[in-house]
Formats: sequence, C-alpha cells, structure tokens
Amino acid sequence: MKRSDVRRYFKNGRAVVAPGTYAIVKSKRALANSFAVIKDDRETTCIIEEAKLGSQKFLGFEGDWRLITFDMVLPLSLVGFLAAVSGALADAGVNIFSLSAYTTDHVFVKDQMLETAIKSLEKLGLAVRRR
Repeated sequence: MKRSDVRRYFKNGRAVVAPGTYAIVKSKRALANSFAVIKDDRETTCIIEEAKLGSQKFLGFEGDWRLITFDMVLPLSLVGFLAAVSGALADAGVNIFSLSAYTTDHVFVKDQMLETAIKSLEKLGLAVRRR
C-alpha cells in the first residue's frame, strides 16, 4: 500500500475516546483486568483502567491517560498512518503512548491534553466521538 493511501483513511476515519482514565504500570507480572500487557526481556508493562487497578502491586506507575481508538480496520500494509497521527499530535504538543493491534491502532494521551488531541485528529479529517 502506498503512503499516499493514508489520506483516505483520515477522510473516512473515526476515532473513539474511551471513558475513564488509564494507567501505564510496570509490574513483575501481568495485572488482572489489563487492557494490554507488553512483556519483553527487561520488564512487564500493563495498561489498565485506573478504576480496575485496585490493590494490585506494581513497580512503576503513571496515570491519567485517556484512550483513543481508531475505530476502523487498518491493514498491516498501510504505511504512515501512525506516523501522521503522532506527527499531528507532536505538532500540537501532545505526547502519546501508542499501541497497535492486528487491525487498528490506539493512542493514549494525558487527560489534560485530550481536547487538544481531539482537535488535532479532527484537523486530519477524522470524526472523533466520546463513548
């Protein structure tokens, strides 16, 4: 797929903001009820809704993240989608934590930057709604 094809994904694309806030947690093992778990040779990282964290133990914690899911099928051959998203958000001063699934991408932005992130994504042509 050519890089220029990414424009049509923005033109017809949708993004959904999940309710609530998430934490990005460093832990010894996967936490129960995690949205995602990333395990490599150095650490285990869990992304979890803060409301589901409870009294679970962790080694590192950064909270107050909001989840934005791109509510569309993004083929693995698509070039430049996340680069365009992260570039637009970086230009607006929004830092992200990104995560890709088989058919879609997700970005987490700090809650205080959510409105700025939404406006930036809308400028790309995405329809953004809150769940």
